[in-house]
Amino acid sequence: MRSAVINESSDLLSELLAPLRLRGVFHSRWSARAPWGVAGERESCAILHYVEEGECTVELPGLEPVRLAAGDLAVFPHGSAHRLADAPGRAAVPLASLLPERPAGEVRTVTIDGPGARTTMLCGGLHYADAAVSPLYRALPPVLVLDRETVERRRLLASTLSGLGEEWDTREANGLVALRGFELVFVLALREALGNVSAGVLRALRHPAIGPALLAVQSRFAEPWTVESLAAEAGLSRSAFAATFRELVGEAPMRHLTARRMQEAARLLTETSMPHSRIAQAVGYHSTVGFHLAFRQWYGMTPGDHRRSGTG
Repeated sequence: MRSAVINESSDLLSELLAPLRLRGVFHSRWSARAPWGVAGERESCAILHYVEEGECTVELPGLEPVRLAAGDLAVFPHGSAHRLADAPGRAAVPLASLLPERPAGEVRTVTIDGPGARTTMLCGGLHYADAAVSPLYRALPPVLVLDRETVERRRLLASTLSGLGEEWDTREANGLVALRGFELVFVLALREALGNVSAGVLRALRHPAIGPALLAVQSRFAEPWTVESLAAEAGLSRSAFAATFRELVGEAPMRHLTARRMQEAARLLTETSMPHSRIAQAVGYHSTVGFHLAFRQWYGMTPGDHRRSGTG
């Protein structure tokens, strides 16, 4: 049974990441001597921080500070606002004052002088189209941390991080190499995170009944699902499925299904010229009118307005 769950999680990870279509990375190397602190606002990209030397503290609103040591990797799937510093509570300068612009494809080196111990980090911001983000991806926690032991146990992850550092040292880093390198680190880190049973969506992905239902919603959203048919997919009674799904995912099964359908509809409207009737069918609506009403209720605008605005 355990191997089956792992395979389902791997399939779900593929479905979760495939729509992202990473399109560029802004990466930097930081060398900061204590005392120092930097505060970054939320960004529309995934963010990675890998500590090469020294240590630092990560602080996010509403969460306990996380201490990172050499060899640790922190992943922010949603680019959540956070502070990095040599110690908790340290006064911080805005990231924008050190890096006013961070366009995809560019590289920067940041040095913060001070009398104390030095911390060296590799940082990457992986850009993707927001319209392609699935409801499952949005449900990932604001930060995932892999400690040094975990990173080193995954040889491909460790060697890729080491290679990115060596590319920087030899000044051979380029946009394509950096994008593929950070992309691989991102995927490997998420796969590792899915292998650990923890709170929220990660528990749902690993659950032997809810995991298959989530995979069905993510990859077969156009099918005429009901709570009863999703419960059958999960192998649970309707009431047990609905209660367990809400407990683990944080919302009702049909709302989660609607979110996935609306995400795909928004992507098709933005990235293709498909007529509304075909998009309606592609995301599981047999009536174009029903699709229009559902889309307007979800996004606060009609499909036509969304397409004309180029949102996403």
